[in-house]
Amino acid sequence: MNGAPSNFGRVRGRHMIRSELIQILAEENPHLFQRDVEKIVNTVFEEIIDAMARGDRVELRGFGAFSVKKRDARTGRNPRTGDAVDVEEKHVPFFKTGKLLRDRLNGEET
Repeated sequence: MNGAPSNFGRVRGRHMIRSELIQILAEENPHLFQRDVEKIVNTVFEEIIDAMARGDRVELRGFGAFSVKKRDARTGRNPRTGDAVDVEEKHVPFFKTGKLLRDRLNGEET
């Protein structure tokens, strides 16, 4: 990729799914078979998931950083009944945007 925006997201609010990402990457890289692009994309996602499952931080410079945050146990409320409910400690994924992504979202070209 040369950093130029693709033709994908011209309509605001549209959602991109994995198969569309694979198709776009395959079209931009005609020397690769689509099945190979699919394998690469799946491997990247699997590696990010595996790293986060180990508690590691994954930084993709310019895009952002994936990490895991711990949410302590707490007492919550059942919204239907108003009763107090014990909520167990859990770990949740967290994403912090990188500068390039933030700038692009705010209409600033870098």
